[in-house]
Amino acid sequence: MINIPKGTKDVLPSQSYKWQYVENTAREVARVFNLKEIRTPVFEHTELFTRGVGDTTDVVNKEMYTFEDKGGRSVTLKPEGTAGAARLFIENGLASSPMPVKTYYITPCFRYERPQAGRLREFHQFGMEIFGAESFTQDAEVILAASSFLEKLGVRTRLEINSIGCKTCRAEYNAALRKYFAPHLDGMCPACRARFGKNPLRMLDCKEEACKKIAAAAPAITDYLCADCADHFAGLKNLLTAQGVEYTVNPRIVRGLDYYTKTVFEFVSDAIGAQGTVCGGGRYDGLLEELGASPLPAIGFAAGIERLLLLMENTSAAFPEDGKPLIYVAGLDDACRAEAFKTVCFLRSKGIAAETDHTGRSVKAQFKYADKLGVKFVAVIGGDELASGEIKIKNMSSGEQTAVKCADIYAYLTKE
Repeated sequence: MINIPKGTKDVLPSQSYKWQYVENTAREVARVFNLKEIRTPVFEHTELFTRGVGDTTDVVNKEMYTFEDKGGRSVTLKPEGTAGAARLFIENGLASSPMPVKTYYITPCFRYERPQAGRLREFHQFGMEIFGAESFTQDAEVILAASSFLEKLGVRTRLEINSIGCKTCRAEYNAALRKYFAPHLDGMCPACRARFGKNPLRMLDCKEEACKKIAAAAPAITDYLCADCADHFAGLKNLLTAQGVEYTVNPRIVRGLDYYTKTVFEFVSDAIGAQGTVCGGGRYDGLLEELGASPLPAIGFAAGIERLLLLMENTSAAFPEDGKPLIYVAGLDDACRAEAFKTVCFLRSKGIAAETDHTGRSVKAQFKYADKLGVKFVAVIGGDELASGEIKIKNMSSGEQTAVKCADIYAYLTKE
C-alpha cells in the first residue's frame, strides 16, 4: 500500500462539489470586478522567491520545497502566488497594457510546514493581483472584492487592516524596532536574532511564544508613517467606512512576506483554531522593481481554499446540493440495455444528465442504484417498450408513471 504524502489531502467525489462551489464563486467575483485569469507554473526558479518573498521570511528560510533539477538548476515549488504573477507580468510585457492590469488565479501552493487543521503542505489559493494603480481607491476595491467573495460563501469574518509604510518611513521604524529589541535579544529565538540586523520588521511576525510576548510591547508602525503613507491609510479607512465595511486597525499585522508596503489586511475567523486568517493581502509597490523591472505599484490578496472549506463546514455555511443525474434509464436484457445506452447518449447530447447500468444489475437492483444516485426519474425499457417505441418513466418522488414515446422523451423531461 502506497499512502498519500504527509500534509496532502485527497478530494473525494463526495467533496469535490464543495470545491467547485468555492472556485465558481471566486470566478464570479473576479468577473464582476473585471479580473482576467492567469496561470503560472507550479515551479519557478528559486531566485524568484528568495528575491521576491524575502530571504528573512519563514517561507524562504524554512518552508520552501527547493530542489536541483537534472540540469543543475535550483527550482522551487511555488509557496505563494504573487511572485509568480509578478514574474508573468514582467516577462510577458504586460507593463505596456492599459493600466491597471487586473488578474486572478486559482492555484496549488506548497510549503513544508507541520500539518494541522487548515494548514497543509500542498494547499490551494484563490488570489487577485492588480498592477499599475497606486491610489488607495484600488486598495479599497481589492478589500471589497475579498469581502464580497467571503460574503457570497456565507463566511463570517472580521477585517483587520494596517499600514506598514514605505521605504521612507520604514527606515525610521526599523531603527525604533532595533532600539526596542536590543535589550531583549538574549531571550529571543535564533531566527529573530538573525533578523535583528537585516529586517527587524520580521521579528513582529515570529511564531515563537517567547518572541511574541516580547514583540507585544514593540512600537507601532502607525506612529512612524510618513505623510504620504499616513494620507494613503486615512483615505482607505474613509472609503471603507463610506462603504459600510467594518474593520479594526491592528498595528501588529505585518504579513509574512517581505514584499508588502503600505496597506496590509487580513480577514480573520476564530472558528478554525490557530489558523484563523482565511484571506490576507496588501500592497507591494516595490516587488516589480526588486525583480528587475521598472517600479510599478501593485496590490493583491490570497484566500486559502482549504481553510475556507474548513470554516464553512465548522460554521454550517450552506453549500449547494451536489449535482445529480435527472434520469436513470434501466434495461431488462441485453437488447434493452443497448436501447437504454442509446437513449442515455441521446439525452446527454442534449445536455441532460443521464445514467444507465454498466454492471449487469437486475431491474430491482437498478432501481435501488438509481435511488442512491438521487435521480428524479427512472425510465424502464423492456421487450414491450422496444416493440411499441414507448418508454415508461417513473417520477421517483410521486411514484407516478407515464408512457412517453422514445422520440418525445427529451421534450417530456425539459417540460418537467
